[in-house]
Amino acid sequence: MQHPPLFPFPVPSPENSRRNCVIAFTTPQNYAPRLSELIYLKGWTPLWCPTVIVESTQQTISSIHHYLNPQAGIDEPNSFLEEFSALAFTSRTGITAFSQALSINPTSPLTPNGEILTIAALGNDAELLDREFIRKMCENPERIRVLVPSIATPSGLVEALGLGQGRKVLCPVPLVIGLNEPPVVPKFLEDLSKRGWIPVRLDAYETRWAGAKCAVDVVTKSEEECGLDAIVFTSTGEVEGLLKSLEEFGLDWSMVRRRCPRMVVAAHGPVTATGAESLGVGIDVVSSNFGSFDGVVDALAHKWKSLENQES
Repeated sequence: MQHPPLFPFPVPSPENSRRNCVIAFTTPQNYAPRLSELIYLKGWTPLWCPTVIVESTQQTISSIHHYLNPQAGIDEPNSFLEEFSALAFTSRTGITAFSQALSINPTSPLTPNGEILTIAALGNDAELLDREFIRKMCENPERIRVLVPSIATPSGLVEALGLGQGRKVLCPVPLVIGLNEPPVVPKFLEDLSKRGWIPVRLDAYETRWAGAKCAVDVVTKSEEECGLDAIVFTSTGEVEGLLKSLEEFGLDWSMVRRRCPRMVVAAHGPVTATGAESLGVGIDVVSSNFGSFDGVVDALAHKWKSLENQES
């Protein structure tokens, strides 16, 4: 399965790269253009091999609307969202799905007067919480407080939110289909409870396996003499999706590693690294700056620079 270029690439400059490295990445469509661009700007060749599909559906949008629409049967109808003190996003897709639901909602879910609603997001995902998003949420922007934790992980988000003191937090998270749900979201909800919050799970979008053939490019490239120079994972679900597809080809991860002994395996942050390791996929490089994809690409570049210094 050949995937078309994600954007019009410029001609890379030879001095930007030690050689024409091939970097496979399993990121879904919504994140792929940015990561592909960063890989290419290093002078490397991006090979997009999505192993999961992440998107909102009519059912998940309907689930979001439940919290945006006025409650029935009361004199002064307010949306269910008015019951919450915080809205905690753990992914960019969650924000996009919520914004999509807001766009087709007839009214803003929050009245101009009321308690502050804290909206939290991780790293660069927070750029989607712009003026337009806030305007859709409430006519009075003073009711909204945007919170971006210094550590871009779910646990960092929990820490930044502080003590819940019995308040409710709405958590738009993925509904996982065809894969085992990674422990990230359950642990996130559990940690919020331990901090005194009442977390309410909202299945705001779906994460699905991309199918039996999704690893075909990895398989094909690994059969070539040069093979793959690196593979980048940005979530645990991507790792499981790849492993499931490899099974369809009669392969396992150890076989791919033997075919490509010099391949560097990179994880976008410690959460993904831990998830990959739990599935038997060893990680060579972990991004320390995981608020954006720049971190994992820079970590790869640093790894290869270190190897070159050792060889010289």
